[in-house]
Parts: sequence; structure tokens; C-alpha cells
Amino acid sequence: MERIINAAINSWRAYRYLVRHETAFRQELVILTLALPLGWLLAATWRGYALLLAAILLVILVEVLNTGIEAACDAFSREFNVDIQLAKDCGSLAVAIAIVIAGGVWLLALVERLTGSPV
Repeated sequence: MERIINAAINSWRAYRYLVRHETAFRQELVILTLALPLGWLLAATWRGYALLLAAILLVILVEVLNTGIEAACDAFSREFNVDIQLAKDCGSLAVAIAIVIAGGVWLLALVERLTGSPV
């Protein structure tokens, strides 16, 4: 039980840091807040609603991991290093891919809602 409590404390500390210092994370939380009611209106089923929210949560998840990669790289060295640049660029690419996935899921749900048939 102590391990679970410690994990929760660590997670809360990371959440507070991200909210205070990471603009992208704050923006994604706003998008999640907007997605809660919009997804409900857009989705045809509970599963569809869960998928829409999961797509936004995927973006947030990848953003958190990207921030962790950047923090680890900065802790190692703040001087220019090709390998560190690659690690940070890969993290940014992962966020971009997650955004494309989320956008695709939301676009498919919108098309399904507008046409009335599954895509």
C-alpha cells in the first residue's frame, strides 16, 4: 500500500509541475476539458465517446513522456549534443504523431455524425 501512496504523491508532484511550467500540457488539459462535452455530443455510442477521450488522453500521455525525456536530457547536459537533440526531436515527433491520431479519430467521429453512417 505504501508503494501506491508514494506513486500517487510522485504523480501529483509531476502534474503540479507540468501545470505550472508546461504550456503545451496546459493547452492539452483545456482541450480535454472541451472534449468532455463535445465528445458526448459527437459520439454515437459509449465506446465512441471513450475512444474520443482516449485519443486526447493519448496526446497528454505522450506530452508527459516527452517532457520527461527533455528533463532527463537537460539534467545530463545543457550544451548542444547531436544525440540529445535527436532524443528531444523524437519526443516532439511522438507528440505530433499522437496529435495526428487524435485528429483522425475526431474527424472520423465527425464524419460519422454528419453522414449518419459508420465510416
